[in-house]
Amino acid sequence: MPKTKLVLVVGTRPEVIKMAPIIKALLKDGYRFQFIHSGQHYEYNMCLRFVKELGLPNPRRLPVVGSLGTPAAQTARIMIAMEEFIARTKAGLVLVQGDTNTVLGAALGSLKQGVDVGHVEAGLRSYDWRMPEEHNRRMVDHVSKLLFAPTSASKKTLLDESVPGRIWVTGNTIIDAVTDMMPIAARKSRIMSKVDCDEFALATMHRAENVDSREVLSNLVMALTESPLPVVLPLHPRTESRLHTFGFYQKIACSKNVILLPPLGYLDLLMLMKKCRVIITDSGGLQEEATAPSIRKPVVVTRESTDRPEAVKAKFAIVVGTQKERILRGIKSMISRRRLPSKSPYGNGRAGEAISRILREELE
Repeated sequence: MPKTKLVLVVGTRPEVIKMAPIIKALLKDGYRFQFIHSGQHYEYNMCLRFVKELGLPNPRRLPVVGSLGTPAAQTARIMIAMEEFIARTKAGLVLVQGDTNTVLGAALGSLKQGVDVGHVEAGLRSYDWRMPEEHNRRMVDHVSKLLFAPTSASKKTLLDESVPGRIWVTGNTIIDAVTDMMPIAARKSRIMSKVDCDEFALATMHRAENVDSREVLSNLVMALTESPLPVVLPLHPRTESRLHTFGFYQKIACSKNVILLPPLGYLDLLMLMKKCRVIITDSGGLQEEATAPSIRKPVVVTRESTDRPEAVKAKFAIVVGTQKERILRGIKSMISRRRLPSKSPYGNGRAGEAISRILREELE
């Protein structure tokens, strides 16, 4: 195996999207690196399809078996596999992105081998300890040597927590990805042929604290079926499974107000975001993507908290919780919100280039 100083690790669809601008910047400069995938999202549509659509090199797969087992077991398997990989490659720096079990396992496995860690999208906080992502992100921030904060507010959080690593404010690479891929989506996506309404809401739901709760999922289903706008709902595999488990699948599948779609690729999702009137989601990534200049859509956040307060402060998003009536009020409120900022609070779409440059300077 060739010895390279830099290893980039992904494991889920959002990580692939947000690492893509960094990977492309490194490739443009001819910088060698290892690109590996933990297998946390093992379905093709959920992850590797995005690798192909984004034009990235195929990642090397760690010997980790999908998303089977408990979160602790999954994190441990990733940690062990990463430790073994690092021992063979003699890397100088491992770069991770976000807040998943892959991020935590890869960071700890690298740390135990004495290899430095860089964390893209550092400093985000929801202050909601029910969310496993909050645990993961805090721990990774405190063991990372290089921290790439998307906003000045994220940097302040890191400084307030006295993290030992060095901090740069770079913007969020998701804005780079949207800017880069939207023209391609406009040419290639055919998803709008499946949407037979002029105005619609785009909805996604996948977070464990939402879909694993019968009560919360019931509220989400009722809100979508009673929405004042037709709802386009791409179904995450986890969500589809829980809908069947709790007996809600027929209600939403038979609703004349909801258009169910299978898991989508990135290009199709971009087009739905661009064409919709409002976004209803528990996804952190969609809260950011909605602020991109080529999308600029209001967002109803179906969570009790958000780690993207910049979107709320900029009036792109409101946090409504998970009760049906609050969600419906939020949808009606955001439909009427016509004026949105022209600039994203998450940067100018050059974050990937900035992070690539810092990595090369630090390693060389």
